[in-house]
Amino acid sequence: MKTSADPVRDYLSAVGREATALPADRRQELLADLAEHIEVTRAERPDAAIGQILAELGDPRTIAATALAEAGNGAPGWGGAEPGAPVRRGKVHPLVPLLMLALAPPLAMLLSGTPGVVLVFAFRLTGAVLLCTSVHWTAVQKTTGILLTLVVPIALATTWNLVSGHAAAEIPALLANLGSLALIAGTAAWLWRVRRA
Repeated sequence: MKTSADPVRDYLSAVGREATALPADRRQELLADLAEHIEVTRAERPDAAIGQILAELGDPRTIAATALAEAGNGAPGWGGAEPGAPVRRGKVHPLVPLLMLALAPPLAMLLSGTPGVVLVFAFRLTGAVLLCTSVHWTAVQKTTGILLTLVVPIALATTWNLVSGHAAAEIPALLANLGSLALIAGTAAWLWRVRRA
């Protein structure tokens, strides 16, 4: 039986083969994280055999299946997604929730009265749901997006309305609205830039 001269390279190659359904950038990130972990463990425990370190990391198939499941691409079950299987794509283009969240404030400025408020609320809520259910962002990115495009602007608007008759009357409402709009637009642009293909 032939033994490898570089078990780490063989291990990382096996993980790479098992994770072919991941997007290339995510697969490279996974392999870089594993390589770094192996290097740090070897430095911390120089007496440990490389085979023991690799065994502690786990089976390459299991690592790949876990990464696929976290990315939303893995099929449930023992083996994860089949190599070469099509990557799961979102049903809604990633631009749709971003536009819905970013265009809600200008729409609110144009529409007044109860029907306008209800329409803008539905528009924002739909954008938030589409963002949360999208496969294009990680959970942390989704949470940050919801906080900065929905929760913070609504909290600021509510605070503004509660104190507008007091000390905040000096601050022009237009500047507050423009600040919220800039926050929402900046967050939408950031989400567009960090999206997964």
